[in-house]
Amino acid sequence: MDKYTYILVNLGSIIIPFLFSFHPKLNFNKKWKSTILSIVIVAIPFIAWDIVYTGMGIWGFNPNYLLGISIFNLPLEELLFFICIPYACLYTYHSLNVLIPSFTFPYFKTALILLLSILLSFAILFIDRWYTGVTFVLLFIALIFFEFIHSTKWLKRACFASLILILPFFVVNGILTGTGIETEVVWYNNNENIGFRILTIPIEDFAYGFLLIILNIHFFEKFNHLNKNNN
Repeated sequence: MDKYTYILVNLGSIIIPFLFSFHPKLNFNKKWKSTILSIVIVAIPFIAWDIVYTGMGIWGFNPNYLLGISIFNLPLEELLFFICIPYACLYTYHSLNVLIPSFTFPYFKTALILLLSILLSFAILFIDRWYTGVTFVLLFIALIFFEFIHSTKWLKRACFASLILILPFFVVNGILTGTGIETEVVWYNNNENIGFRILTIPIEDFAYGFLLIILNIHFFEKFNHLNKNNN
């Protein structure tokens, strides 16, 4: 049964968002074109990143929790992760936009500047650690671009959706990093990260997950805008 752990985590992440995609108030199924395009575009660099870091031994996978099918030297489950998790995140983001259209984020700019300061500080302090340095720098650059250069209107909502997703994030990443099971599904080389964990989750995973979410939302919004203009 252990070998189904990672695939079940993926399926558990997407099943409820998929079923509720057809809810008449949400109609997320009508956004599938934008969703699929966004997921594919973002998955390509993330999978490339994954392949490189797996090859470098920065992280890896416990075969006891895998089906044993590999593509590009990555477990099938890892590839599905970049489909299932973004789908669930985009569904959540879309649902919050529909259900709370007048949402505001008090002190957003202050919170963002604080986050940017933390990211930059830790990136400089741990620039020699591949997971920490690269992840924090990339998230820092993405947030600077979307808020201060591109001046997006959706970043506040993306941050709010990310906060809502913290609980499922703890469940999914907790299981993958060893919470509630005998050992971890995904292991990390602690020489390449800070070594600080919340439960069993490396702090870098929070930045990595946030980066994955906001990049998917960026393309989701872009394709939705293009589709609206073409209709």
